[in-house]
Amino acid sequence: MVTSKIIYSGELRTNATHLRSGQEVITDAPIDNQGKGEAFSPTDLVCSALCSCMMTIMGQVAQRESIALEGTTAEVTKVMSASPRKIAEIIVNFDLSHLIMTDKQRKMLENAAKTCPVALSLDEGILQRISFNY
Repeated sequence: MVTSKIIYSGELRTNATHLRSGQEVITDAPIDNQGKGEAFSPTDLVCSALCSCMMTIMGQVAQRESIALEGTTAEVTKVMSASPRKIAEIIVNFDLSHLIMTDKQRKMLENAAKTCPVALSLDEGILQRISFNY
């Protein structure tokens, strides 16, 4: 089953449509790579997808364990290598300071994040630095 349709709009911009929902995502090449930088770059989306996937799997654990994960935030930093130009490192900092949890629940959430499908799908050469701030 086809997930999405991507159209190249010109000027290093694409428009992706999720076929089931109709939701759209625009990408631009970043300014440091000949683009306008007016939207997520494809590599920004990869890094953001890692964090979103982690939160989703953490959410599944939270539902099962009756943890109110709502309001949890994270910041994502992408580090590129120059030659070859590719993602070298993804830094994700979770803020869970609003939650009251046991050590067991914390470990469960951390394990869920680190074993999400995107984390497991990324090349082992991409350093994933994940921190959980309680």
